[in-house]
Amino acid sequence: MRIARLDPRELARTASADLLGAVLLAPVRTAGGSLAKGSRLDVAAADRLIAAARAGGVSPLRLAWPEAGDVHEDEAAGRLARAVGGAGVELRAPRQSRIDLAARWDGVLQVRAEPLRRVNAIDPLEVFTVFHGQAVMGSQVVASIKVAPHLVRDEALRAGEGIARNEGPLVEVRPYQPQAVAAIAVEALAPAALERFERGARTKLEALGSRFVGAILIADDRPAEAAAAIGAALDQLAGRRNIRVLLVGGVSAGDPLSPFWESLASRGGTVIRRGVPAHPGSMIWIAELGDTQLLGLPTCGMFSLATAADLVLPRLLTGERLTAESLADLGHGGLLTRDMRFRFPAYARDLGAPEG
Repeated sequence: MRIARLDPRELARTASADLLGAVLLAPVRTAGGSLAKGSRLDVAAADRLIAAARAGGVSPLRLAWPEAGDVHEDEAAGRLARAVGGAGVELRAPRQSRIDLAARWDGVLQVRAEPLRRVNAIDPLEVFTVFHGQAVMGSQVVASIKVAPHLVRDEALRAGEGIARNEGPLVEVRPYQPQAVAAIAVEALAPAALERFERGARTKLEALGSRFVGAILIADDRPAEAAAAIGAALDQLAGRRNIRVLLVGGVSAGDPLSPFWESLASRGGTVIRRGVPAHPGSMIWIAELGDTQLLGLPTCGMFSLATAADLVLPRLLTGERLTAESLADLGHGGLLTRDMRFRFPAYARDLGAPEG
């Protein structure tokens, strides 16, 4: 690009045609109003600046004329945003040469962090997002795209677009898939405690567009009888009723003697992760049995509190098949103090946290 600084005397002698297409590198004020930095000069703007210079009413101009291979910041941000965004996001109009991506629907944000990092390593491209795995609401801004200079080289832009398209989408919002969810409570619960457990599960599921169809309560004081009852419950819920998300309360990931694990293994079930790298709720666990994913907490009462389960449950309800690798990313931002409650769905932001 060609750049120049024109003082008012030089500007007064300049022909309007010589300014066409130039980009302002700094804002300028005239009697007829102001022009923002990054503005591209058309005939009307050029005539106004020249007239202001002849009247002594304009400050020096800093200008850049694009050359072959130069892309204006608005166009560059738009191209990069279209490459970065996937399903469930929509582009907003440029604002201060920044383009926002907003969620089309309620759901969970998916960010491919490693290719995103490589895009951002290209000078001067900028793509910034909220957290991967965060529950978001429709119309919420989930990412922004910008380039720093007012003109950017096309080769840098093409490099970023290539990464985003070949390894993307880098940013998408997976919608919740309404479904029936059931629970197994393997714990000696008083009626009031069972009611709290069911109420907590129902509240959370309804907030995410699913419905709670009830819990099967199994006392765990007699291991052999409990194992048979757990097996029957698994056969009914994961088998005959084809429940795709099953909540399990009262089974500790740290207790290999729980009859639940024997019953799950005997039916071909697999534990995906014992504990996740987030707290509170680091003792939650994830398992699968056929097409059913199981989310467990060590005590039933934790379903009525705000824990790491409230980062995992929304992902399950989008239909995501969780793996040990995909759960590992919970560690970044996984210290879930009240300052981090914004990562939770709205229902969990004001709930209490477990003690200890």
